[in-house]
Amino acid sequence: MSVDIKKHIAVELAALCNMQPDEMEAFIEIPPQTDLGDYALPCFKLAKTMHKAPPVIATELAGGIAGKLPELTEIRQTGGYLNFFLNRSSYIKETIGKVLTDPHAVFPTADLHDKTVLVEFSSPNIAKPFHIGHAFTTILGQVIANMYQTAGYNVVKLNHLGDYGTQFGKLIVAYRLWGDAKALETDPIKELLRIYVKFHKEAKEKPELENQARFAFKCLEEGRPEEKAMWQKFRDLSLVEFNRVYDRLGIKFDNYNGESFYSDKIPAVVEMLRQKGLMVESDGAQVVQLDDLKLPPCIILKSDGTTIYASRDLAAILYRDATWHFYKNIYVVGTPQALHFRQVFAVLKKAGYDCADRCEHVGFGLVKFPEGKMSTREGDVIFLEDLLSEAVAKTFEIIRKNAAERYEDMSEAEQADIAEKVGLGAVTYAFLRNGRERDIVFSWEEMLNFEGDTAPYLQYTYARAHSMLRKAGVVNAKEQLLAAVAAGSLNEESEFNLCRQIEALAAAFNNALKNNEPSILAKQINAVAHAFNKFYTECPILKAEGELRTSRLALAMATCFALKQGLSILNIQVVERM
Repeated sequence: MSVDIKKHIAVELAALCNMQPDEMEAFIEIPPQTDLGDYALPCFKLAKTMHKAPPVIATELAGGIAGKLPELTEIRQTGGYLNFFLNRSSYIKETIGKVLTDPHAVFPTADLHDKTVLVEFSSPNIAKPFHIGHAFTTILGQVIANMYQTAGYNVVKLNHLGDYGTQFGKLIVAYRLWGDAKALETDPIKELLRIYVKFHKEAKEKPELENQARFAFKCLEEGRPEEKAMWQKFRDLSLVEFNRVYDRLGIKFDNYNGESFYSDKIPAVVEMLRQKGLMVESDGAQVVQLDDLKLPPCIILKSDGTTIYASRDLAAILYRDATWHFYKNIYVVGTPQALHFRQVFAVLKKAGYDCADRCEHVGFGLVKFPEGKMSTREGDVIFLEDLLSEAVAKTFEIIRKNAAERYEDMSEAEQADIAEKVGLGAVTYAFLRNGRERDIVFSWEEMLNFEGDTAPYLQYTYARAHSMLRKAGVVNAKEQLLAAVAAGSLNEESEFNLCRQIEALAAAFNNALKNNEPSILAKQINAVAHAFNKFYTECPILKAEGELRTSRLALAMATCFALKQGLSILNIQVVERM
């Protein structure tokens, strides 16, 4: 793609400035207006090292590279800027050709398989409802994992289950007293939630239940077979429920090691901190002071000697580094937990572990509905699976109406399949389109709009482009289309702009990866869709003739390739008809 032209420009300029090409390429930008060129070099960025005024640098560089870049029609110096104008016909031809022949042209990849990136996300609590509050971490985490995988890293997806703690003692006692084995098999989460709520209600009148629960958890910690078997059953049945949602969203984890897995590794961490003289007593608790970093103390052991989240996370990080020697260990956890992770990483650093520098917390905002923040205490918790089903049901009504008007041959099964992909895509995109640290306010009307900044709009654009290829009978005729493109007959502004937007996906992807911010990529995919629809409106495609028709179909195919790859990274499926 024209990224090669940009590199070529950078190589020639770097040679004149005694710089590295990569360093020079980073200075080259795309101007805000087309009359200022297709690329520009702001020479003030070179003034300090070259000890010259920017206009002088621009003039000298323009003379130095004159005639060396046949891909350009003009090199123009304007003040302290050097502006480059592309040969548009050649650029369009090259862009389409590369997209259709190189599977990595749109999203370049590198061989980074020796670098392992761990991404921890979702991490629901066993025996608790998988509610919409888990949606953000689940959707965002999968997409961040996809981005690193696309870039070429070896990615390991971790689901750090909340599968340990005193609540399991309560569940064991509650199940013995009021459990329904049949209900547990039929709807485990509902049954476990029922008996858990009942336990708390009964314990107000019968405080001895709390003592029984503590004893049951102690038996579980000691590995007594009866309690361990019950815990395992609760865990396994909960995972079946969770996996149903994960399967629907196309999410698979590589590892489910949760709190229970790390519980026996915590004493060694506590002892290590003691040996290094980092633990001090504070109000009966054992803490690591972080005053020098202007952070509150990190509690390692509570006053009763029990562990806390920080001690468990410390044990997990050390185990993960010993196991995977990770390049990065990413936590996709809500922004309110930012202080917790800063403390944990700081404790590791104080203890002399360099893996602290390779750990990163990726925060995100809250999920709200028009009436306010989602609550899990007021009894109005929304199950994630119910939300997904409602999105699909609402989408199905739209698809059914469209099918009746435009696709008489579309079966109900196909309508249902399309509704599933579009409905789930709508929910997924709603969590990705804005900056991840911004709160999300759910609006069905906005999410399912086929014309806004939504997944249905992007999926519809793909379907529109694919529909043209199908009508022209060229869905599988890539070689035929490439032959027509080679003649270089495309030169319209909207054709050029569409190619520029496709090219810009690579930079957007790199920026999204650098910042763990999928919204940057989502915005650029949306820009590609807008550019295609403008091209579709302004340039006759199926009504064009000969080479021009075939070349425009090739551009439509290149758009399909780019949209499909981009949406796949966002964990959104395309559909061929809507």
